[in-house]
Amino acid sequence: MVYTENMKISTKLFPVAILLFISLYQAKSQVTTYDAFSAFEEEVLSPYNSDTLYVINFWATWCKPCVKELPYFETLKEQYLDIPIKVVLVSLDMKKQVPTVVEPFLNKNKIKSKVVVLADGRANSWIDKVDPEWSGAIPATVLLYGQASTFYEKSYHTTAELESDIIKILNKNK
Repeated sequence: MVYTENMKISTKLFPVAILLFISLYQAKSQVTTYDAFSAFEEEVLSPYNSDTLYVINFWATWCKPCVKELPYFETLKEQYLDIPIKVVLVSLDMKKQVPTVVEPFLNKNKIKSKVVVLADGRANSWIDKVDPEWSGAIPATVLLYGQASTFYEKSYHTTAELESDIIKILNKNK
């Protein structure tokens, strides 16, 4: 192969092209961040179809019980093929941690469910809106199906335990 003057230019531009590609890739976030609970409530908690099971789990990367149960939520779509199901994992990590902590965590753990970050910093003003019985501890899960909704302030220790709660809400709505 003959090394030409044109190859020198393209070789010099290669690092610039790589940096441009990386910056474009990093600019597209895997997660949606909500700075206000009202926007989260309007886009995540409110609009739901009565024929779809919504599983909304509040968690954080620093919460060991939360992290332990995430794989159980990931398997739900495979388990319940006969009904539409939407899993939303609501991270309570800080907004500035999205690119440095949350997204690397999601990639490392191969999380495929929808993930949003609720980073409004005023949890005491909205915890009761999620459920009046919620102390604010995580993990916590809301199940919505038809006219029924249930709230669980607990960690799941097995997939079967999560499935048991799902079966309860599915039966409530019959």
